Amino acid sequence: MLKGSIILILPPVCAQGGMPDDTQQDYLKNMLTMQVAKDPSGKDINALEQHIKNLLSPSTPYFFNTLYDPYAEGADFVRGYPFSLREGVPTAVSHGLWLNIPDYDAPTQLVKPSERNTRYVNAVLTIPKGTLFPMCGMNLAFDRELIGPAMYFGLMGDGQPIGRYDDMWAGWCTKVICDHLGLGIKTGLPYIWHSKASNPFVNLKKEYKGIFWQEEIIPFFQSATLPKDCTTVQKCYIELSKQVKEKLTNVDPYFTKLADAMVTWIEAWDELNPAKDSAKLPNGSAK
Repeated sequence: MLKGSIILILPPVCAQGGMPDDTQQDYLKNMLTMQVAKDPSGKDINALEQHIKNLLSPSTPYFFNTLYDPYAEGADFVRGYPFSLREGVPTAVSHGLWLNIPDYDAPTQLVKPSERNTRYVNAVLTIPKGTLFPMCGMNLAFDRELIGPAMYFGLMGDGQPIGRYDDMWAGWCTKVICDHLGLGIKTGLPYIWHSKASNPFVNLKKEYKGIFWQEEIIPFFQSATLPKDCTTVQKCYIELSKQVKEKLTNVDPYFTKLADAMVTWIEAWDELNPAKDSAKLPNGSAK
């Protein structure tokens, strides 16, 4: 039974959903306050189709390809790219971008209240191994069998000392685990149209502790290592929760409660998602 201590309180404007079960697709999509965007030719962007393309093709986290995604139509591996790495690795996460309202923190919002993103970059790239990124949950898809247990958006929001870092917390945990397990994360296409600017003063109230804390949280994740016996996402996540409690509690006692919630989340995940007999095959194949 789900315990109330792990529940994430989302603002009323949020909407979360997944693809219908009868599609037999193991991808979860989470989009907030958005509309369909158009590409430079004026054509509506099919964000779901692009996310699935990203998830069904491999990632290349171990060596950067200067033509970005080598599996995309019209692209390939450039001269000098090791043939031993061209098979790639399974893609666990597809992270899309936004046109119009940028996803800024409150201080940047206040400095640039009228700024809009109009740059459409027709590219997808793999985030290199060992590199963290600020994951936004507004335009996100992931393979729940590969990485689902790591997608806990943290004990944040109403009643907690920090907000608007829930998706980033999930992203930092996910990236460390993907690096350890040999999985990839792609970012770039698809774009969505971010239509609603949130209130920067309300955001600042939610973010201000996180703005200070992230200067210690990010180095923690940058230096986090997982032992070889962590061979599943659940084992990796439990190990991360131990390290959070050990190394971040000195930042604030809140992290002890967050670490406990991470454990409870995995217990709930395992209860609601019994292990299957057969393992999932890797997604995609190299060109």
